Amino acid sequence: MITDLTQGNPSRILWRFSLPMLCSSIFQQLYNIADSVIAGRFVGEDALAAIGASYPVTMIFMAVAMGCNIGCSVVISQLFGAKRYGEMKTAVKTSFSAFTILSLLLTLLGFSICSPLMRLLNTPQSILADSETYLQIYIGGLAFLFLYNIATGVFTALGDSRTPLMFLIASSLGNIVLDILFVTAIPMGVAGVAWATFLAQGISSVLAVGTLLLRLRKIESEENSPLFSREMLGRISRIAIPSILQQSFISVGNLFVQALVNMFGPAAIAGYSAAVKLNTFSLTSLTTLANGVSSFTAQNIGAGSSQRVRQGFRAGIKMGIIVAVPITLLFVLAAPQMISIFIENGTEKALGTGCEFLQIVAPFYALISVKLIADGVLRGSGSMLYFMITTFSDLILRVILAFVFALGFSMGTTGIWISWPVGWAIAAILSVVFYRRGVWDPVKVRT
Repeated sequence: MITDLTQGNPSRILWRFSLPMLCSSIFQQLYNIADSVIAGRFVGEDALAAIGASYPVTMIFMAVAMGCNIGCSVVISQLFGAKRYGEMKTAVKTSFSAFTILSLLLTLLGFSICSPLMRLLNTPQSILADSETYLQIYIGGLAFLFLYNIATGVFTALGDSRTPLMFLIASSLGNIVLDILFVTAIPMGVAGVAWATFLAQGISSVLAVGTLLLRLRKIESEENSPLFSREMLGRISRIAIPSILQQSFISVGNLFVQALVNMFGPAAIAGYSAAVKLNTFSLTSLTTLANGVSSFTAQNIGAGSSQRVRQGFRAGIKMGIIVAVPITLLFVLAAPQMISIFIENGTEKALGTGCEFLQIVAPFYALISVKLIADGVLRGSGSMLYFMITTFSDLILRVILAFVFALGFSMGTTGIWISWPVGWAIAAILSVVFYRRGVWDPVKVRT
């Protein structure tokens, strides 16, 4: 269902728009968590560590896909809010054309660097082969990943957050069924987990693209829209490239952190793998709310309504805190039970590592939610320079401090975990300062 976010009560309409997106995010994370849970419980701790070791690499490709999603979504939202439907369709077609080609190029690159990269990350020899297998199958499905993310970005730009939810529910359930089939009934080990994701993601992406094309045909426009426009690609790229750099930079930083964690052995990797999946679940949920704020901001900037953007920001802050607080309580008070979901008979070190991570990092989810919502306004308005400054400040500090605390101060993995809230705090201050200065408001910028 296409929704005009420039009309109606801002708080109410943002809640209605964002809740299906949040549910979609939850199912997508269950999709990813299922891989680790089934591998850890039915194959073993080393299988969980193998998937965890490859996880930061898969997140680089996911980062590029998400950057493309953001780029097309912001531009399409602005055009939709301005009722320029012909240009909007051109933006959709250009996005699919350009980013599908990009996904194929990344597939070729991924196959060539997969093995050297896993060795460069100090992946222990005992899990190296499984890590490479999982990663290679994942890379083979990159085109599906990109198609799905572009389709989701367009749906969101049009104010439709429910259709992607339906596809994610079906895809997530299908992935879990295939995981169990390929690991228990057909004992394929780590490869079975990867193939389950490949198939579920592939089917979901094809159905999403088909549904989107049918939906777009119902939107009437006066002029014909070309399949590809260099001018439109340039406009999308001005948002997408900074978003890709931002998302990729985060993933590259996580590679350094993963390499640091790998120095502490397979048990520490397994514990970190379990905890970081839970952490990613919470951060992705909060980021999804911020994406809703971005779409809300973009449509209202397109319609010239800065006051509604401010109202949307306040509503977004409330949503973020409401979601962050119960997750924090769950992860802090039930950390052993949460980690045990992934590791049934894990070593004491693996369980202890995962619990310590959650109990140090989770109390700061409300803080990071404030940063993400402010970033959502910056991104939705196209203020990408300020958006990147806040993100890079967080990441650079986290990576540097992780090495300083862990190795320089001999704090071990505890030092790595402490670096997260420090980076978050500084970045949150920057994001709120930029928001309050009004760098996102076209009226203030012009004056």
